[in-house]
Amino acid sequence: MNTGKRTSPSLQLDWIKSGHSGGEGGNCVEVAAAPAAVHVRDSKDRQGPQLAFAPAAWSAFVAFAAEFAADGDRSPGSGRPGRSGA
Repeated sequence: MNTGKRTSPSLQLDWIKSGHSGGEGGNCVEVAAAPAAVHVRDSKDRQGPQLAFAPAAWSAFVAFAAEFAADGDRSPGSGRPGRSGA
């Protein structure tokens, strides 16, 4: 993961705002996929720092987040197998 590095000016990214971001200017993120990395930035600070994740790491994060949201468990370390705190 790279933190705080700006994307190369020659790399054109197609930024997509999260569907879970509210229209009220709250906690909003944008994501852009490139061949070597998935980039994430704060939509309120588009010129600010960005995070870059390897595609496999991003896929693992999204899968975990989807599972976490689907099971309705909002507490980390629920004691179930495969979770921290178990």
